[in-house]
Amino acid sequence: MGNSSHKEFYKNIDRKQIYSATDAPEQHKSFGDLKQFIEEFDLTEKFCLEIGASKGVFQNIVKNYSALDISTSLAKYYQKSFFTVNDDGSYPFDENIFDAIWTIDVHEHIPDINQALFELKRVLKPGGVVYFAPAWQCRPWASEGYAVRQFSDFAIKGKLIKASIPLRDSVLWRSFFIFIKRIFYHLSFLFGKKYYKLIYKKLNANYDIFWTSDSDACNSIDPHDAILWFESNDFKCLSHPLHLKAFFVRAGALIFQKNAET
Repeated sequence: MGNSSHKEFYKNIDRKQIYSATDAPEQHKSFGDLKQFIEEFDLTEKFCLEIGASKGVFQNIVKNYSALDISTSLAKYYQKSFFTVNDDGSYPFDENIFDAIWTIDVHEHIPDINQALFELKRVLKPGGVVYFAPAWQCRPWASEGYAVRQFSDFAIKGKLIKASIPLRDSVLWRSFFIFIKRIFYHLSFLFGKKYYKLIYKKLNANYDIFWTSDSDACNSIDPHDAILWFESNDFKCLSHPLHLKAFFVRAGALIFQKNAET
C-alpha cells in the first residue's frame, strides 16, 4: 500500500516520539518476561542475537549481544555489535553461532516471513533457545486507521468497515473463526502433516501514514500456527507444550528450543 517501501519507512520513521520511543529497558513492556527468559536459561554471558532490535534498548541486558535490523540508520544507537539484513533477506552470520535469539514485535512486519524464520533457525545453535513475541493477530483495518479516524473520513464502504470493528474485534467473534481453523490444522499435524512454511494472513501494510500501532504490519500471525511451524522445523515449544496448551494459546511470548541433534 502506498509508494514507500518498507525499508524506507523504517529508515525514516520518527524513533523518538512515534516508533520504539522507549529508551530505558525497564520501561519496555517485555522487560520482565525477557529478563526471566535470560535468567532461566543462564544467558547472561552467552552469545545472544536480537532480531529487529531497533534502538537496542536491550543491548546491555546480556554481555555478548548482537543486534540485527534492516536500517543502517540505527547504528548510531549502539555500543555493541550491530548488523543489517542482507539485500537478499539473509542474515550476515554463519550457521549455528548464537545460543539464544529474541525478537519482539518484529515478524508481523517482515515481508518474507518464512525466509526470516528459516534464517533464525539457521543461525541458532542446536539446543539454543528462542523468545518469539510478534504482535499476534494484527487487524486488517489497522492500515487505514479505521479504529482511530472519524466516520466522516470515509465513504460508505469505509463507514461500514469502521462500524463492524467492535463485532469483528470481539473475543466471541474472533474465537469462532480461529478455533475452527485451529482444529483443522492441529488434527492435520497430529496425523503427520508438517508445516514447513508458516501459515499466516498477508496484510496491506501502510508505509505512507502511521495511523496507529501495526498500521505498518504486513502479516497477521496466529500463535498456534507459529507453534506448528516451530514444532515442524526441529524445535520444541517450551512455553506452550503440545497439545492442549498450544491449542488454546492466545497471547504473550512463545519460547522454543532448537533440537540438540539438528
